[in-house]
Amino acid sequence: MKRVKTDVLVIGAGSGGLSVAAGAAQMGADVVLLEGHEMGGDCLNYGCVPSKALIATGKAAYGQKNSARFGVADAGGVVDYAAAKDHVADVIATIAPMDSQERFEGFGINVIREFGTFISETEVQAGDTVITARRIVIATGSSPLVPPIPGLETVPYETNETLFDLREAPEHLLIIGGGPIGMEMAQAHIRMGCAVTVIEGSKALGKDDPELAEVVLSTLKDEGVVIEEDALAAEIRGAAGAIEVEAKDGRVFKGSHLLMAVGRKANTDKLNLEAAKIAPTRNGIEVDDSMRTTNKRVYAIGDVAGGLQFTHVAGYHAGVIIRSMLFGLPSKAKTSHIPWATYTDPELAQVGLTEAQAREQHGKRLEVVRFHYTHNDRAIAERKTKGFIKVMVVRGRPVGASIVGYQAGELINLWALALANKMKMSQIAAMVAPYPTIGEINKRAAGAYFSPRLFESGMVKKVVGFVQRFVP
Repeated sequence: MKRVKTDVLVIGAGSGGLSVAAGAAQMGADVVLLEGHEMGGDCLNYGCVPSKALIATGKAAYGQKNSARFGVADAGGVVDYAAAKDHVADVIATIAPMDSQERFEGFGINVIREFGTFISETEVQAGDTVITARRIVIATGSSPLVPPIPGLETVPYETNETLFDLREAPEHLLIIGGGPIGMEMAQAHIRMGCAVTVIEGSKALGKDDPELAEVVLSTLKDEGVVIEEDALAAEIRGAAGAIEVEAKDGRVFKGSHLLMAVGRKANTDKLNLEAAKIAPTRNGIEVDDSMRTTNKRVYAIGDVAGGLQFTHVAGYHAGVIIRSMLFGLPSKAKTSHIPWATYTDPELAQVGLTEAQAREQHGKRLEVVRFHYTHNDRAIAERKTKGFIKVMVVRGRPVGASIVGYQAGELINLWALALANKMKMSQIAAMVAPYPTIGEINKRAAGAYFSPRLFESGMVKKVVGFVQRFVP
């Protein structure tokens, strides 16, 4: 058995773990990085990257089929499903060198391609190596949650970890789960020529503002996606090519393939947390505001910490713990300024409080301002006028923003900046946006906040009248 001592041990080479390892090593710490599966983690290999690549294929096909409105004859938009998966693989391969073992070894990091298991509060075993570390970071991420639905064990099914290896297009894809992953894959596959039925036990896109979610859901329905809500899966039966899902209320849905997209579970099974005196939770690992576990030498970041499950959150957590771990400075993670997006067409994006949350928290102090894409000249030129923005404002400061529409995931960045830095609406209104851009929507939303104050105010009109009469 080999023994290694290090300053920082990182368990997991996904986005959060890689950020910690690279940052710590480049700042002078001795770092060991463990990864028993794929470098780059879920995001690169099974999540964000391949899903967005497949969505791009769907968009290209849809664009060919719906180009007449631009003066270009509609075309077939026929998709070669295997070639589309080659495109996905090429995108992954293009990005992979940034997350590779060789690159991180170039930073001076000792990369060990084994899973890590705690054997004490300060020691982790990885294969035939025992690592003793002053600080340990658990960044093991999450995996697809597969609920124990009767019959599922006898029926072939896909998850996000297997879907992108499928080479033949599903004739009829059944998707259990109407969250972001389910809806993104539903639209991508309907645009690639597959029939798609989404089976959701509650409400599709139920964690988003329902007014905005309805814009996305109505679009998907118009494109041919069948969305069955309040359809809790009670039994699954059949075989490859002929699968049936029966809901608790007796509805039966038939298809050729099944995708499970009901959520994620934290990867803690291999860690032996008890040996390190680390307390688990139902959703992962118990952490405080500084991302420390109940073992103060050990941090947990990203999905395994049981909070918001987004790649950018893991990266944010990495920055939080590097501050305290390397420099001994106080540093706490917050969630109020964390944005997220669902990459359907139209996109759905959120940061801070939704309207319902803001009303509950701020009551009559809340003002909600809106601006619709139909009033944006670039959106009109691009034929992308479906959607709107809502900004929740309290005493001149935004506390949340919700956007549905073209490039919503890009537009939300400005509001994330505003919330992170406690900016005022006046600062957003002072921005000059180039014309014509979709980004003008943000400035016009800020303008919508001030318009009643300027154009409907009796005092403003009196001041203007006084100046026009008496000031030379």
